Amino acid sequence: MKLDQDFGKHWVKHFQECSKPNTAILLASSGGLDSTVLAHLFKSNNIPFILAHANFQLRGEESKRDENFVLELGRRIGVQVFVKKFDTNEYAQINKLSIQEAARELRYNWFSELLKITPTINFIATAHHTDDSIETMLMHFFRGTGIEGLTGIPAWHKVKKVIRPLLPFTRKELESYALANGITFVSDSSNAKDDYTRNYFRNQLIPQLQEVFPQVRENLQRNLIRFEEAALLYEEAVNHQINKIIEQKENEYLIPILKWKKLVPLQTITWEIIRKFGFTSAQTNEVIRLMDAENASTIHSSTHRIIKNRVWMIIAPMTTETSEYIVIEKEGSTPFENGTIETKIMTNQVHPIIQSPGIEFLDASKIKYPLMLRKWKIGDYFYPLGMTKKKKLSKFFIDAKLSKTEKESTWVLEMDQKIICIIGMRIDNRFKYSENSNELFSINYRK
Repeated sequence: MKLDQDFGKHWVKHFQECSKPNTAILLASSGGLDSTVLAHLFKSNNIPFILAHANFQLRGEESKRDENFVLELGRRIGVQVFVKKFDTNEYAQINKLSIQEAARELRYNWFSELLKITPTINFIATAHHTDDSIETMLMHFFRGTGIEGLTGIPAWHKVKKVIRPLLPFTRKELESYALANGITFVSDSSNAKDDYTRNYFRNQLIPQLQEVFPQVRENLQRNLIRFEEAALLYEEAVNHQINKIIEQKENEYLIPILKWKKLVPLQTITWEIIRKFGFTSAQTNEVIRLMDAENASTIHSSTHRIIKNRVWMIIAPMTTETSEYIVIEKEGSTPFENGTIETKIMTNQVHPIIQSPGIEFLDASKIKYPLMLRKWKIGDYFYPLGMTKKKKLSKFFIDAKLSKTEKESTWVLEMDQKIICIIGMRIDNRFKYSENSNELFSINYRK
């Protein structure tokens, strides 16, 4: 009964906030040892819960057996059971995922759905234990990881509302508890095979290490605690440096290039800056090289891009309509906050061109991509069409009698740190076309 008491104390100390009146924990149950023992521990400690079983239909009759076992387990201990069948093979093929990745995605998507549509469910619990966390740490280590990857499996994922209350306990402790209390469970035959990476670590690597270092599991368990503490110190130190140089402006982040370059250690802190925006560790050196690249150069992740803009590095979402810095790399339409601009090169034009509202023409020979579409800022200047002297935009706006809101919503098009056009207002005299211009560059602005 010691595991009962230890688990109860651990729950009160770390997860008491999950136990709220008229709510229940959604326990992911495979029917195996870990989740079945966790169900009994919840029951013995009077923690309300509901079972959820995902049938991935990968092992024929064995998958049906597991589903029936969980349904029977729910009946015996008097709790509700949710069951859902998935065509995992088809999902993996369509989404180009491994079977393991597909199953994980299906499972957690379903759990999140249950969390949304079932008001009484407030958290999702999985039955990961110490051995699972050790295996995860070793897999991260051999694949390559930062210090966070060496902390194993996190006990909380507060955004997704996932908790793992069995992490301090070993598989051996769970087996002893099940044996002492006559708890039956089902075994997944695929766990005995080494087809999956985790199974290889579990069945081959760790037992072999144990022959050389008999206390390897205990040592690795202690290392997990040390790495968790080291990760806290590391995070505090890194965030201290990042917070000194990064400036958030709505949904974009601005970092002065000179300050970024002076960060020590540069690679480590650069990785910590970019990883939150979907970039990979392999892109770290590319981002560092970007600091010395041409103006308006960019690098992309699946969700964000980093833009070099003069003395700044700008991290902006890929949704250009909400971005204040938009890189235009080729001809075509570009949506932004005020509407859309379309840029293109026009050949064989007869001069002079008849001007149309919203359309400006420049000398195409003087224009090269990429271009930067951005909001104007204090200090900007240009050479208004027809003038040979530069003029600050702030003075130009005063002369044009723009209101405060009109000024705030003004955008400019820039090339090589030179403004070529104030969108919807005026082009720069340096880029105007002449009778000798063979090609014209058109900027068509539509609100």
